[in-house]
Amino acid sequence: MFSYVVSVVVTIEIYALLALSLNVITGYAGQSMMGHAAFFGIGAYTGALLTNAGVNFWLAMPLSLLVTGVCGALVGVVSLRVRDDFLAITTIGINFVVVALFNSMKVFGASLGLSTKGAFFFGTRMNNTHYMILLTFLIVVVCLLMRKMNHSWFGLALATMNNDEGAAKSFGINVSQYKILAFIIGTALAGLTGCIYAHRMGIIFSSNFAFTFSITILSMVVIGGIGTIRGPLLGALLLGAAPEVLRFADDYRMLVYGALLVIMVRFQPQGLLGENSVILRFLKRLTKGQKGGAVHE
Repeated sequence: MFSYVVSVVVTIEIYALLALSLNVITGYAGQSMMGHAAFFGIGAYTGALLTNAGVNFWLAMPLSLLVTGVCGALVGVVSLRVRDDFLAITTIGINFVVVALFNSMKVFGASLGLSTKGAFFFGTRMNNTHYMILLTFLIVVVCLLMRKMNHSWFGLALATMNNDEGAAKSFGINVSQYKILAFIIGTALAGLTGCIYAHRMGIIFSSNFAFTFSITILSMVVIGGIGTIRGPLLGALLLGAAPEVLRFADDYRMLVYGALLVIMVRFQPQGLLGENSVILRFLKRLTKGQKGGAVHE
């Protein structure tokens, strides 16, 4: 039972890192990214190929981050030419192209998949407990860095750019530079997560990084609360645990995710815990009521 719970927690933590990484691009920079799973896959295959070639897992992680960040920079450059719906369609196309390459090229294992060598920590083969500790540490670090980013000039520039790109330019903000930086950070984090995922699974297939998984990641961000740190974490928890709770409806999981995404965008675009969301307003009123009652007493 314990090993099962740890396995589910590791899966949710992988989702959490992916949701946080996508949130940098869509939530903070306001860019329409619909192919995030492609960069998750690039990191996974990069890490697998490196360790299969004899590179240590702990070195393969930053190298996967670097390679995926470079790929993200290229997409960031593309984002300077297209935007909104056109950028979304472009990233969807990138996702399909990347998956097709994984599925057809022998170096990536083609349709048979690519197996990975086990990761070791001080001579001990890593298991789910080790991955849980590693992922927990990374999530804490990423959340702290994002919190610091939100209170920095970089975060302010992204927020201004997200609200009104024209106004951001009038304030002297280099919009092109910040767009590319947002893509680099978001995709690099996805690549790092992909490297960990590949070694945790032991074998990866191109289908693991299909467009449907990009929609799953986006659903986590939107449902939880886009543009916040707490939102993607909540979305990852809810949608990460959902397959375990709703195993009887596994064939309809993507239908449920799509329906939830449409409902949230239509009726609660801030997400469950986004800024000015219904739940957050209720919690604030509840907190104020308790404080008011304590003062009255």
